[in-house]
Amino acid sequence: MKFFPGHLEQGEQKEILSQLVSAIDQAPFFVPRMPKTGKSFSVRMTNLGPLGWVADKEGGYRYQSTHPETGQSWPEMPQKLLQIWDELTGCPVPPEACLVNYYATTAKMGLHQDRDEETFDAPVLSISLGDRARFRLGGKTRKDKTSSFELSSGDIVMLDGETRLAYHGIDRVLPHSSQLLSGYPEHFPDGGRINLTLRRVTAYSPTR
Repeated sequence: MKFFPGHLEQGEQKEILSQLVSAIDQAPFFVPRMPKTGKSFSVRMTNLGPLGWVADKEGGYRYQSTHPETGQSWPEMPQKLLQIWDELTGCPVPPEACLVNYYATTAKMGLHQDRDEETFDAPVLSISLGDRARFRLGGKTRKDKTSSFELSSGDIVMLDGETRLAYHGIDRVLPHSSQLLSGYPEHFPDGGRINLTLRRVTAYSPTR
């Protein structure tokens, strides 16, 4: 795992957030559901890029090119996110999906692996915006020891190599620890946190 604390300055965070708000107007947040039980996630989400991650009882975890409720294609990924990917990952191909997870004050994410992709050669890049959150990282099995630390707005985490399939999650959000989202009360009435997760989905040749 690589950790880039405070990588994005305040102005860069606001720039990305402004572009996200426009994208959310095109592809509204939806509530993913657990495949086996149909239970709702506590986060709401949408996606950017050619592919988007969705989850429901009928189809399970998967990537698809359209919004599950509107049937429309996902908005394009902002150029700034692609620049960050190029700068930090060294991956020879661009990401194909950017998951936009919105954590309201009580939302959390249980320990899980990112393993719905065709390839694990590319890293997973995670960008935090808004309220601080307690991030938990484990090993390749649920039984492995875990550790946790806080993520602040502008921090970036990269899971790569040995940690690409590490279990990880968000224990809790620290409400009102950032004012970044307060400028958009119609989209984020309770403030909260946004996590952007950039992923490569399809396989590629390392020589490309």
